[in-house]
Amino acid sequence: MWTKSRTLASLYRQLGLRWLTFRFAYAFRIRTGLIRLQIPAYQWKDRPLGTWLKKDIPSDPKSYTEWRKQNSQSFFFRGVNQIPENIPWNPQLAMDEAERILSGELKYFTHEFQKTGFPPDWHKDPITGIKLDSTKHWSQLSDEGKVDIKFIWEASRFSFVYTLARAYAFNQDERYAKAFWQLTRSWAESNPPNAGPNWMDGQEAALRLMAWTFGLYTFLESPVTTPQHIADLTTFIAAHAQRIYSNTDFAIFTRGNHSISEALGLWMTGLLFPELKDSEKYLSFGRMSLEREAAQQIFPDGSYSMYSLNYHRFVLQVYLYAIRLGELNQLRFSESLYQSISSSVDYLYQLIDPQTGQMTVYGSNDGALVLPLNTCDFTDYRPVLQLGSFITKDKLLFEPGLWDEDLFWLCGESSHALRQSEVQDNTSFPNGGVYIIHNINSKAIIRCTNFQERPSHADQLHVDLWWRGINIACDAGTYLYSGEDVWRNGLAHTSAHNTVTVDFKDQMKMVSRFTWVDWAQGKALQQNDKLWQGEHNGYYPVTHKRTVHMLDDDRWLVVDHLNDVRSHHYALHWLLNDFPYSQKDNAICLWPALYKYKIQMGLVEGNSNFSIIRADPKNTRGWRSKYYGHKEPAISAMLETDRSQAVFWTFFGFESDSVKLSGDILQINSLEIDLRP
Repeated sequence: MWTKSRTLASLYRQLGLRWLTFRFAYAFRIRTGLIRLQIPAYQWKDRPLGTWLKKDIPSDPKSYTEWRKQNSQSFFFRGVNQIPENIPWNPQLAMDEAERILSGELKYFTHEFQKTGFPPDWHKDPITGIKLDSTKHWSQLSDEGKVDIKFIWEASRFSFVYTLARAYAFNQDERYAKAFWQLTRSWAESNPPNAGPNWMDGQEAALRLMAWTFGLYTFLESPVTTPQHIADLTTFIAAHAQRIYSNTDFAIFTRGNHSISEALGLWMTGLLFPELKDSEKYLSFGRMSLEREAAQQIFPDGSYSMYSLNYHRFVLQVYLYAIRLGELNQLRFSESLYQSISSSVDYLYQLIDPQTGQMTVYGSNDGALVLPLNTCDFTDYRPVLQLGSFITKDKLLFEPGLWDEDLFWLCGESSHALRQSEVQDNTSFPNGGVYIIHNINSKAIIRCTNFQERPSHADQLHVDLWWRGINIACDAGTYLYSGEDVWRNGLAHTSAHNTVTVDFKDQMKMVSRFTWVDWAQGKALQQNDKLWQGEHNGYYPVTHKRTVHMLDDDRWLVVDHLNDVRSHHYALHWLLNDFPYSQKDNAICLWPALYKYKIQMGLVEGNSNFSIIRADPKNTRGWRSKYYGHKEPAISAMLETDRSQAVFWTFFGFESDSVKLSGDILQINSLEIDLRP
């Protein structure tokens, strides 16, 4: 009881009374079945097209289709979007993937193909083979259990529509149009409104709306497309918009990307389907929500309130989609929203490796990619930054490449734009808690956050180190939200990050997969061209202060000071990229390139234990995940001691470097550094 009271008190302090009140009220609606009365399940035949349309709109398929053709709003394109000559991407790759879709394989989380059949079983997890009940109201189902609900939802996001559209633009193969309509019909037959797992989440409904609408405009002029197809799809879209609108308060109180994607779903439906009875309501509410959430969720420095780079890309793609569609229909959003998106592009550009498009895997990563309109790897952020820079600044950040395909689909002709890369320099983003220091061919990315919104990972003072585009010291990522045992969002814990743990505990308390209480608050103490220093209070009364020194010629030194009057178990952890390596004492030499990169760890005073583990089969140590649902080995180096006060040091450099400790002085080649606080 005492623990529950402390948890509630922490939630009250950090999220407020309105949030707590809503969560209790929502739980009451679920448990009593009240929500099933408010958002009832029904059959498609119970609410045909005519029930959704305004009085003066014809509802028979042929007449309705003619009305839409004469009164259609502007989309990014209409019908086949002809691919121009001399493009910097290969359309054949989209065709190859489209053929796999037709053969019953879908790409999950923009990474691995799974054999699902054609059409897939919309309620089956292809990994475990587990099926969820499709007859119950969505509120009677749980996303807790043996199956990770995201593996059920992934196929129903219809992300494959973008691949079919891209392939169709290349060769006008009517099989792709036929597949779109066949899969849409199959989904509707298997998922009557508000029944089954695919109606559980309004965000999933919104992403499906985006994909269906994209498919509608792609295949609109196809000879395969019939008036019945168009009429049925409009019915499906209307039901989805109603589902989102009826429960949008839940998305708002999650205080994250759900409210943004659902707002887009409503705004887009209201804009592109003005014949629906509630179109004006959807359009107005959606626009208001998009404006409000941008102001609240995108911090002044351009960082994102969910403290996750993948979720940041998610909302950036949503907003770029909305901005461009609004411009095409003379419904321009506010200048403050444009500025928020522009600053977000600037923020992410400072974190990207321009040559590879890679970024640190900061915060939660659920594999979401709203607009898979290119053949770049999931980890490549160049497509969204190229698109974002063009839409907000009429400027392109990168030379022509695969990442230009998004521009073609949403903006058409872009050759007039100036191509000019931005400067990447030492930068502070205090709102998002990210700090960057650049060396000659390397950089350190440091996280030290004064949380204003819900934390994603317990990762205060984590440091990512990049050298020549290689992520030497890396973030572990996410892997699974709902895995078994230690894999239940296990990589969100402090122990998986490049920082220090105290007494085997997290920096804050995890009370559910996505909720932390007693937030550890970080504070940056100083930063200049050669040094960054910060601290956090997550282990109070223990103090943890970290100093990152930039040394000459891509060398780095990280010093951790821990202090209390009582003895504690301190563990300094570094997760290193999985390269061949050798070990000597407390030093590791990696072979990521022609040079051998050395990582050496030490303790100023006292006894310590050094260990290296790669891909531990029993726990999360020595693993990383760049893609949701996929993990790969990494090298975990740990130095542990039991003391009241400890000073750890970690040197990053090269095999030939001499590193010696003499008292409180660390000698690195000819350089001497005093390690005292």
